[in-house]
Amino acid sequence: MMVRYFQPVLASIALLAMTTATSAQEAPLVADVSENLVAITTGFTGKEVLLFGATDGPGDIAIIVKGPSRDVTIRKKDRFGPIWINSDSATFRDVPSFYRIASSRPLEEFAPPNLLSRFQIGTGNIRLETVEGSGLAPEAVPEFRQALLRLKTGQQLYDENLGSVNITSNRLFRTRILFPANVPTGTYIVEVYLFRNGTVAAAEIVPFNISKIGFGADVYDFAHDLGAIYGLLAIALAVGAGWAASAAFRRT
Repeated sequence: MMVRYFQPVLASIALLAMTTATSAQEAPLVADVSENLVAITTGFTGKEVLLFGATDGPGDIAIIVKGPSRDVTIRKKDRFGPIWINSDSATFRDVPSFYRIASSRPLEEFAPPNLLSRFQIGTGNIRLETVEGSGLAPEAVPEFRQALLRLKTGQQLYDENLGSVNITSNRLFRTRILFPANVPTGTYIVEVYLFRNGTVAAAEIVPFNISKIGFGADVYDFAHDLGAIYGLLAIALAVGAGWAASAAFRRT
């Protein structure tokens, strides 16, 4: 059973290797994922996706996985007497909802800091810009930035640890990407970089989707598209359940 599961992947890797060997100048780097659609159904507990590819020769690989970008507001709470209230806040524009990184070696061993910053490789290099007119003092932005990274890391949507990319015969590479149960839906982008002699020799972008399907997806769409009606139905169901429970206890 395991052999049948990996046969398509092995065949794809072999095809990538042959394509690279015959047209190295045209495609120094090729990559793909084992699944173009990660389906979230009822009882979804997470998913592991295999990313694989080939190069036209030796080099180091860095892989970044980014989820759909969204604006995120971070609020700071201050104590006012016996209660905590929101004080300052910062809204960051186009924040990746998911971020993972993997490489063949520690980044500092093959990639200069200016390239890591340019290609936003590593959580410390994610470009987080506040929206205009937020009124937040520039010196306060780093504090809110760190709070955002802590929040995403705590939700298991960001991971500061470096994943491992396995390279075989200086040409074939693969890594596994773990998506937690609370992974956001949308279009994801996998950025693959081939480093040689401290420069980016080639890059490849592989998109794929994470989507809800089945009854859970229908409920999700209904709740977002018709929020008012969904709220009224939820209240009605709660009242009905309470009445039914009360009637059952009265009979006993």
